[in-house]
Amino acid sequence: MAVCLLPEWHPQDAVQLTWPGPDSDWAPLLPRIEATLESLVAAIARYQAVLIAVPDAATRDRLSDAFQHRGIPVERLYLVVAEADDTWARDHGPLTVERDGRLELLDYVFTGWGGKFPATLDNSLTRRLAEAGAFAAPLISHDLVLEGGALESDGQGTLLTTEACLLNENRNPTLDRARIEARLAEQLGIERVLWLAHGHLEGDDTDSHVDTLARFCDPATIAYVRCDDASDPHYPALAAMETELQALRRADGEPYRLIPLPWPRPCFDPEDGHRLPATYANFLIINGAVLVPTYGDAADLHALEALAEAFPERDIVPIDCSTVIRQHGSLHCLTMQLPRGTLAGVRHREGERS
Repeated sequence: MAVCLLPEWHPQDAVQLTWPGPDSDWAPLLPRIEATLESLVAAIARYQAVLIAVPDAATRDRLSDAFQHRGIPVERLYLVVAEADDTWARDHGPLTVERDGRLELLDYVFTGWGGKFPATLDNSLTRRLAEAGAFAAPLISHDLVLEGGALESDGQGTLLTTEACLLNENRNPTLDRARIEARLAEQLGIERVLWLAHGHLEGDDTDSHVDTLARFCDPATIAYVRCDDASDPHYPALAAMETELQALRRADGEPYRLIPLPWPRPCFDPEDGHRLPATYANFLIINGAVLVPTYGDAADLHALEALAEAFPERDIVPIDCSTVIRQHGSLHCLTMQLPRGTLAGVRHREGERS
């Protein structure tokens, strides 16, 4: 039975978002994060549809009016009432595989990154969206604790991930490396796992999700975070990660094309001064474009240039994520792509880019 975890650059129906409620951790920053999310929705809707889980009917109606006034086509917006604990759709959203030519959405257990935060509503969100008729593909539930931000697929059977997350005892304590690899092979069609033993960001709650550190841009190319400041506490671990990436080989034995991403100046929380996890690796690939997190830093331009090199045929679209990192995530963390054929009711136009 042929199974493939689809890569992010596979043609998409939509991007899934989870809108924050007034009682969420975003409460002190709610107007600011809503403004960021509205800009994100407008950017995505230029290329494809957006599925948004909203906390209540009042929010649904308010957003519907707001997006209509922004000129976003109604056929590109899908608003579904489904309450959540938080906004990180990358980790509570579904993964998509193609199994013998048929798409399946996979629903994994989400525990708030090893029990750090409440996650009961997040863990059931995908099932509730399915019950509301949001999806066109069948939903299959698994008992493995697994988050989308921990996985990078090349679409050809290779997975890039980190030991700090997938082998962490706070996720699947009864499974060792071999058993986790066996589950990934069975459920996602993974033939090779490339494990990174180094790399982390201060302020990251995820135990080193790979999408904050290193990303497939195509089956032969990896963009990664490089720290060029030897005085920065991140420097030793990220230098070791760079060495690891240089040693990795593709399935055909060739080295990967590596594209380093710049290191922004340290960002600190204005309330208590702790460091925030600003990273340019947390970009999002959509149909015809790559959305790139920016932080009001001089390195933003260099990050956009580097990713333009990695994606020469896609538009490069900056999204200000200086508010997003206040809750310890960034652009990719907020989103989950829904590959073409998975969203119910979506309509495609002639000549759409992918």
